[in-house]
Amino acid sequence: MKVHATLGNGFQEVIYQRALALQMENEELEFIRECNMQIFYLEKHIGDRRVDFFVADKICVELKALLKLEPVHFAQARNYLEAFNVEIGLLINFGAISLEFKRLENPKYNSNLINHPSLSNLSSKSF
Repeated sequence: MKVHATLGNGFQEVIYQRALALQMENEELEFIRECNMQIFYLEKHIGDRRVDFFVADKICVELKALLKLEPVHFAQARNYLEAFNVEIGLLINFGAISLEFKRLENPKYNSNLINHPSLSNLSSKSF
């Protein structure tokens, strides 16, 4: 990925988030940065969480800047997919010497239920 190749590792997550936003804009990808999504339990709103990026109305992207990804980071990304009813996610770690990324799928995805914002209704958040 161009961001990691250019910046390398060692920066805080927010630096990679800003750089990735610029790269996606350059590539003309539609996305929402720090996308606020609601979490429901028993059809009641119980809180909100922010995913680092929501790309092309269908992919949650969660960024990390850690030496090593731990199982808790994968669990967090999977929980976002389930809570937001998103089919595909991407967990990217910029903190390691070599870029780490993992594609995740939501086995509970329901195509008849939309529980996330649409890019047509929101704009990317400035930084």
